[in-house]
Amino acid sequence: MILRVMHDTAPIPYEEALTRQYELHKRRLANEIPDTLWLLEHPPVITTGLRENQAHNILINPFTHGVTVVNSDRGGEVTYHGPGQLVGYLIASIKAHRYRVRGLVKNIETSFIRYLADAHDIKAETRPEHTGVWVGGDKITAIGIALKKKVTLHGFAYNVNTNLSHFDWIVPCGIHDGGVTSLEKLTGSMHNLAAEAHAIAHALGETLGYNKLEFNL
Repeated sequence: MILRVMHDTAPIPYEEALTRQYELHKRRLANEIPDTLWLLEHPPVITTGLRENQAHNILINPFTHGVTVVNSDRGGEVTYHGPGQLVGYLIASIKAHRYRVRGLVKNIETSFIRYLADAHDIKAETRPEHTGVWVGGDKITAIGIALKKKVTLHGFAYNVNTNLSHFDWIVPCGIHDGGVTSLEKLTGSMHNLAAEAHAIAHALGETLGYNKLEFNL
């Protein structure tokens, strides 16, 4: 299987990226492109998922903080995206993953757990009650997948050099018994986001069963 990897280095507004995701989804349905992983950053934005009654998990007046709130069709609840966070959108045929969204999510979690251990000597893990990748009691990677017509949308958000104070604006993913962390916080130094993107693409490609990566940078 081939995984096409796209990487934008300039932050892209969330709504613009959502429109582009739909375009990629349409092209994947028509078999015009192979499974695609799009890696990027967003300017500061709060997004909500499909679950109802999420407004109470937004703890600020977004207008006074200069941040937009966007309703999304991904899984999960309220989350934050911003500079220094590597976002990955996976536009893929679920057929390639045995028609199992939960299995795909587990494999993404496994990719990050292996990568963080091998590349950064960080012991990460999953939680049975929540999706995502955790280091101790803090989440480092959030995951939310949507499925339309047997092709996935959305994906993950990996905190590399993220401003963690912005998570104080929300109850991340509606979870009250856990915090958030970043690679920068755990290692004490900032990291090159492009290098992390390249390495994560390879880690995901291997765990998800792709035998060839095509980089479209």
